Amino acid sequence: MTMIDDHTVAADATETSGKLEQALRAVMDGEVAFDDYTRHLFSRDASMYSITPLGVAFPRHAEDVAAAVKVAAELGVPIVARGAGTSLAGQTVGPGLVLDMSRHLNRIIIDAETRTALVEVGVVQDQLNKAAAAHGLMFGPDTSTSNRATIGGMIGNNSAGSGSLTYGMTIDHVRALDVVLADGSRARLEPIDDAERQRRATADTLEGRIYRELPDLVRANEEVIRSGMPLFWRRAGGYRLDRLVGFGKGAPFDLAKFVVGAEGTLVIATHALVDLIPRPAHTVYAVGHFDDTHSAIAATTDALSCDPHQVELMDRTILELSRQKIEYADLGTILVGDPGALLFVSFSGDDEVALVAKLDELEALWRRSGHGYHTLRAVTPADQKALLKVRKSSLGLLMAAGEGTRRPLAFVEDTAVDPVHLAAYTKRFKEILDEHHMEAGFYGHCSVGCLHIRPFVDLTDPEQVTRMRAVAEAVKDLVAEYGGVNSSEHGDGLARSEFNREIFGEELYEAMRKVKQLFDPAGIMNPGKIVDAAPMTENLRDRDALPPAPPLTTKLTFEVVGGMRGAADRCMNIGLCRKAGPGVMCPSYIATMNEEHATRGRANALVKALSEPDPHVALGDERLHEILDLCLMCKACKSECPMSVDMASLKAETLAHHHEIHGTPLRSRLFGSIRSLNRLGSATAPLSNLSGRSWLLRRALDKTLGIAAARPLPVFQRRNLIRWFARRNAAGAPAPLGTVNWLADSFTTFTEPHIGQAAIELLERAGWQVELASGGCCGRSSMSKGLLDDAKKKAGGLVDSLAHTTVPGSPIVGCEPSCVFMLRDENNALMPDSAAVREVAARVCQVEELLVEAIDAGRLRLRADSPLAGRRIVFHGHCHQKAEVGTAATMALLRRIPGVIVEEIDSGCCGMAGSFGFESEHYEMSLAVGEDRLFPALAAEPADTIVAATGVSCRQQIFHGAGRTAWHPVELVREALAENG
Repeated sequence: MTMIDDHTVAADATETSGKLEQALRAVMDGEVAFDDYTRHLFSRDASMYSITPLGVAFPRHAEDVAAAVKVAAELGVPIVARGAGTSLAGQTVGPGLVLDMSRHLNRIIIDAETRTALVEVGVVQDQLNKAAAAHGLMFGPDTSTSNRATIGGMIGNNSAGSGSLTYGMTIDHVRALDVVLADGSRARLEPIDDAERQRRATADTLEGRIYRELPDLVRANEEVIRSGMPLFWRRAGGYRLDRLVGFGKGAPFDLAKFVVGAEGTLVIATHALVDLIPRPAHTVYAVGHFDDTHSAIAATTDALSCDPHQVELMDRTILELSRQKIEYADLGTILVGDPGALLFVSFSGDDEVALVAKLDELEALWRRSGHGYHTLRAVTPADQKALLKVRKSSLGLLMAAGEGTRRPLAFVEDTAVDPVHLAAYTKRFKEILDEHHMEAGFYGHCSVGCLHIRPFVDLTDPEQVTRMRAVAEAVKDLVAEYGGVNSSEHGDGLARSEFNREIFGEELYEAMRKVKQLFDPAGIMNPGKIVDAAPMTENLRDRDALPPAPPLTTKLTFEVVGGMRGAADRCMNIGLCRKAGPGVMCPSYIATMNEEHATRGRANALVKALSEPDPHVALGDERLHEILDLCLMCKACKSECPMSVDMASLKAETLAHHHEIHGTPLRSRLFGSIRSLNRLGSATAPLSNLSGRSWLLRRALDKTLGIAAARPLPVFQRRNLIRWFARRNAAGAPAPLGTVNWLADSFTTFTEPHIGQAAIELLERAGWQVELASGGCCGRSSMSKGLLDDAKKKAGGLVDSLAHTTVPGSPIVGCEPSCVFMLRDENNALMPDSAAVREVAARVCQVEELLVEAIDAGRLRLRADSPLAGRRIVFHGHCHQKAEVGTAATMALLRRIPGVIVEEIDSGCCGMAGSFGFESEHYEMSLAVGEDRLFPALAAEPADTIVAATGVSCRQQIFHGAGRTAWHPVELVREALAENG
């Protein structure tokens, strides 16, 4: 193509884009976005592919969807509908217009009498199950991505999940669909008899034409449909013409089921009427321990003979990866030995005694057959929690094993064969991988013969791309040899559609092409999927969509291949940051349902910026700044994201570049100097507290500095911790345990000194000599505002003080998690070459650990008749604490208080996030995050329930947003301490 032609193509695309955007804004109530960053965010899904669309629209209702399709049809623009964007085969990327169906289309109506649910297609599977659970019901298909997978996406893929042996696939649970056809018209698809079909066929519309011509197409190809469709039942590829064979002979004409699995290439669903099933009262698990994967698969036949609900495999690769992440650390405490593979076998029903008997039967059968070396039983939900958490995260954990552009890719990950052949099939599969020098992780659904095998491939290496294709072709042939299917629940997409002509045969494939032409005459509905597909090696994300990373000097050290861009590009878009349910990540996405406010969206935006010719300048882009702005820097992504995308560090670095280009705002400098401000406030108290009570002064702070007038300011204490420590009369008791250093953080030291006092008294009673480490600010506040040079200076000063003025090897503890873990974590990125940083970090621990040890050793005695006895305590953990070490030590300490009932509430992020909740433009968002789970959880608690929280920001937010006083756990332990303790 000549240069003139290139310009012409670009000009035509720009003109079309402009017309499309203008037309969509005129007819839609939902948002429309055509900026480069949004287009980049929606150019990817969880596959190895990337295609940049012209624009993205966010329908608010079915009328918006119809209007968008009509506009796209008039302009000849391809259209792709997507839910969570977690497709593994590239179904949800494409040129033209992307419709994000997940942001607004999330309404649910449950009809308990008919056991059905009418849902909009953006409803997340777990949200549907939560609503159905109130009626003792559930949606049958249970994917591992249930906390973010939308019902629309499940319909598009014909998803199944681990329970498909019992519940089948999505296609088996769809009763009716409201859809938009390719011309923008709307239709209701449902089972109908032939008389009704003929009535609908009389309409002079696209719908009428479908009802006229599709039956003839089915009749003409009935024999080839019967002979050409793979016999194995668990399949998600091609068009389901087999579901229409035999209509009119006692069977209805059911287009609703026919379009399930069509990947949005025929219609776009807006509503679905789905069946619900009774939720079993109990589920129990047997977890077989095996020396290797082959031994585990060999035990599947015995497991299936016991009529299980599911049989799931997890290999050593995933087990070892789970041990490396705090999020899944509990698993390691319950496994026996060092298994090379685990087999999860579950039984579900209402009679727990009968289910446990099934465990007995299976364990005895495995023992007689010599399968495995141990069987772990998990009968209660508490027993099962750690096991199921890892099993549902197998994909993410496997993805984390990638390094740079060498990633475990989905292209042969969805095959299935009859479980009878699974052992032999897997052995042959492994031989293909060995022949092509590829490694892979193995996990999946042994009960239905489906293993998700993901070979590691570097798409930037042409030779590896060639080998990838050779493996795909060899596996396709192997599947056919065993009478299996090339896709059993993940669909065809860009990865497998190319092979459909060969898989289904010439005649059946041509029939499928005619189906596509009938439903979509102009070819605008997600083109290039299922039929008429490009080669699987086109549009590869790492090879085609990303240029080499330009050089960039960063202030933080990113210890991954590719530096800062490599750290952002670790995201493989599996979408766990979009989850609905337990955990913290990602609080701003939960509040806004906006893709760019999820960790995935921010990571992808940074990848775009860091791929520009001058990444330093790109990091100063205001649109990028807007995308990162609502990141609370909670660090949840560091632990909850399987790829450990550390958005807090990435945002801090980005802010530093932004400041270099645009200057540093005064408010950022003030918050970065929080220790000096708090020290001054303490020195001038109580006068300094007047500003917090004066509405005029608060309005002035709001207008001049952007500090929210509605947010209460901290109350400064004149008798701060440093003054108290210097003037008190220490008991002079012996200190057999030696010296411990109390970190006088920049917050509680000056506003809540009673917390430090309580902790110091406890430590001294436990046998420690306490020294106050008040050598300066840790740099946490400066780092959160992107003032990295200032953070390094402050952190370096404190580290030097701790390294040279404290007893070598003595523990360093504190009560403010963000400051304590600055010493353990961020300092290593700020000063990676500092031996002092490493030495100090190794000495940092939680005060809770020392106190638990002292109580258990009898050095601290707590009263059985303390005022806390008989009370309920609910605990909210600090985000940084949860991300770095978890809350086990704090919970253990609270449970040592005699006579109390302690529960850690699933409260997510409080929303305060240090200075974030004080900032005027973030105040409402801060409260919205708290309203997601924390505030409702506390509102449900009786007035006499005690609230505990480790973070100063958390306690401030709880008081302001929930009207409850929260106590630091050490205060409660001090309250329970015996006088001679």
